[in-house]
Amino acid sequence: MSTPSTPSASSEPGYDRSETGHERSEPGQDRSEPDLSVVVGERRQLINLSYRLLGSLAEAEDAVQETYARWYAMTPGQRAAVLSPGAWLTTVATRVCLDLLGSARARRERYVGEWIPEPLPDRTEWIGGTGGGGAQPADPADQVTLDESVNMAFLVVLEAMTPAERVAFILHDVFRYPFPEVAEIVGRTPAACRQLATSARRRVRAAQTPTAPRAGQAGLVRHFKEAWEARDIAALVGLLAPDASMTADGGGTVGAALRPVVGAERIAQYLVHFAEKAPGLTLLERTVNGRPGLVARYAGVTATVAAFGVDGERITHIWAVRNPEKLRPWTEDGPLPG
Repeated sequence: MSTPSTPSASSEPGYDRSETGHERSEPGQDRSEPDLSVVVGERRQLINLSYRLLGSLAEAEDAVQETYARWYAMTPGQRAAVLSPGAWLTTVATRVCLDLLGSARARRERYVGEWIPEPLPDRTEWIGGTGGGGAQPADPADQVTLDESVNMAFLVVLEAMTPAERVAFILHDVFRYPFPEVAEIVGRTPAACRQLATSARRRVRAAQTPTAPRAGQAGLVRHFKEAWEARDIAALVGLLAPDASMTADGGGTVGAALRPVVGAERIAQYLVHFAEKAPGLTLLERTVNGRPGLVARYAGVTATVAAFGVDGERITHIWAVRNPEKLRPWTEDGPLPG
C-alpha cells in the first residue's frame, strides 16, 4: 500500500488540549497516555468507515493498519496530548482513505474487466474467522455492520462519486458527522462539504429503485437458484427484468465477462453455459452484504459470490464477483473453474 505523508499530530482534532479546555498542558503537568483498550476499541468503527469509503475489505484493513502505525509513531507525550483518540484516528483513517481513493481510480483504469466492490458475508458465514463455540471471530469483516449502507447496489453508486463526494457523503449521511467536523477532517470548508454531500445525494437518488423486502428478495433468489440448477433458461428469463444487467468481476485471473451482460435472455444463456462448464457446481443461498445472495462453489471452493438488485418481483441487477483475491472470507485454497 502506498504510504501518504504522515500529517503532524498537531494537525489532527483533539491534539494537545487538556480536558479543562487549555490548548496545551502546563510545563510539568503529567497527562497519562490514552488507555490501550480505548484506542484499540476504535478499530471496529475505523473498519466500518474505511470499508464504506474504499469498497474493499483488504484496502480497509491496510488503511486502518496505517492509521494505527501513525498513532504509535508518535511519542508517548504526543499521544497523551490527544484529547480524543477516536477523533484523531478517524481523521487519519479518512485522510488515508482519501489518498487511496485518488490512486484507486488509476489502478482501476488498468483493471482487467469490470471492478465490483468486495463482497462480505454474514458474520455466521465467515469461513476464515474463529467463530463457533461462542468465540468472537477475529476477522474485520465480522466487525462491519451489514446495514443498507453496505448493500452492493449502494456501494456501486459510491464508486461513481468523486473521492471528495464519497468522503463527505459517508461521513455526514452515514456516520452522522456534522459538517463542521467533516470540514476539519477533510480540510475543506463546511459549505464545500455540504455541497459535496448534496451532489453525492443526487447521485444516490438518481440510481435508487424500489427495494424488495428482504423476505421477498430471499424467495426470488431461491427461485433463481432452482432455475439455474435446473438449467431452465425460460424460468431464469421469467425471473429477470427484460433489461436486467449482470456484471462479473474476474480481475483477469479467472474467466468472466469483460463487459456487463445486458438482457434477460443473454444473462440466462450465460449462466447456463457457466454451469455446463463446471459440472458439479453447487449453489448456496447466502447473505451478501446484508442482502440475500448466492454463492457458487466448485470442487469445494467458492468460485462466485453473487449479489442481486431487485425491483418488485424481478431481478434487475446481478453483481458476480469471481476474482479470488476478493473472496478470502468465502473460500479456502483450491481450483476454480475457468
